[in-house]
Amino acid sequence: NNDFNDKIDGLETRRKIRLRIYSPDDDFAYLELKQKQGNYQEKRSLKLTKEQALKLIAKDYSVLLEIDNPFALEMYGLMASNNYVPKTINEYRRKAYVVEENSTRITFDSDIRGTETSFDLFDKNLILNPVFDQNFVVFEVKYNGFLLSYVKDIINSIDRIQTPVSKYCLGRTSTIKYI
Repeated sequence: NNDFNDKIDGLETRRKIRLRIYSPDDDFAYLELKQKQGNYQEKRSLKLTKEQALKLIAKDYSVLLEIDNPFALEMYGLMASNNYVPKTINEYRRKAYVVEENSTRITFDSDIRGTETSFDLFDKNLILNPVFDQNFVVFEVKYNGFLLSYVKDIINSIDRIQTPVSKYCLGRTSTIKYI
């Protein structure tokens, strides 16, 4: 909850831990730590087996101590000392493109859905609720160092509303009703 509140409060320095899969059929998951300080972001990840991921979901952080990796040890300390527990599962459709000159990643995310009631990441039949207007698409551009001018020109030609959107926060608030 602290990480969620830091995001909602707009703190300049914050983090988010997540388990990511690309399909419920996967036999692996990625444990990711996203950290943000001002305009700078860093994402580090560790590939886990399905069994290791399921243990983390069940709050058995000791599985990270069995992995010979400094990041696994760091994540063990962070998750165990802060009592991390699953809070939401988000799913969405993504179309992704890469500009190879400087590894610019352009993504279009739609059909964003979530749940705060089930945390079986590998369940093929999760009941997910829409958490974002289905008529909108989240468009993100991620780049290293600088954005190429021709990519910037293309982006500037698109009719869009520039606003911060967090799929994580959308999922966390999927069952909260605002008055």
